[in-house]
Amino acid sequence: MSKTTCDSLFNGDLLCHQHTDGYRFSIDAVLLGHYVTTTYCKGRILDLCCGCGIIGLILAYRCTDVSITGMELQVKLAGLALKNSVDNGLNDRVTIIQGDLKNISGYLDPESIQAVVCNPPYGKQQAGRINYSSEAAIARHEISATLEDCVQAASFAVQNRGRVMFIYPSSQLPFLIQVLYSKKLVPKQIQPIYSYPEASEAKLVIVDCVKNGGEQCALLPPLYIYCCKNGPYSPEVAAMYIQSEKRG
Repeated sequence: MSKTTCDSLFNGDLLCHQHTDGYRFSIDAVLLGHYVTTTYCKGRILDLCCGCGIIGLILAYRCTDVSITGMELQVKLAGLALKNSVDNGLNDRVTIIQGDLKNISGYLDPESIQAVVCNPPYGKQQAGRINYSSEAAIARHEISATLEDCVQAASFAVQNRGRVMFIYPSSQLPFLIQVLYSKKLVPKQIQPIYSYPEASEAKLVIVDCVKNGGEQCALLPPLYIYCCKNGPYSPEVAAMYIQSEKRG
């Protein structure tokens, strides 16, 4: 049996078990889980590539009127996501599907989801030395699913005029936008995320799309992860880990 650790958010209100030597969630998941506001939090939200389920846990905790469906390819991670939903008392609103998003039509009806979030694998297979059999490698690199696969699955599942949100490296933003447009997902807002205020380039972006939406797109003010280089989290990011107020 794989060893796990137990991490917490929201002053200990939310617990998340993670494999000690496998894939472990990063700041990307926390940022995306907090980007979603009550504007989107209605009905059913699909979390593609859900891993241990952390984004869905954050959304279910913050937004009490939504249900979450997490989809994860890897059996052990899907099992961990299910355990996390049960241990947090959220399994009445958080459902986990263990399956391949490339075959999403076998699990979900088309346009049956109100909003989709996805923190996809974005490391290229040829980038560096990769253990292709490891849990972390499959979660982080395009081994079992490409960006195109993830976008196709999101477009299939989300309703017309529904929202789809991806977090992705800013250096690959043109490619992401190209793929999103090819599946009728039109960017409406882009949130640039910098490591710290003095950083010369954004590290990540959250791209917020509407299926079959109009052409207008807003560039939001930058979000800083740290106060300064080698410094503590910015107040905005620190609050994402400790805030305990739930949003209905």
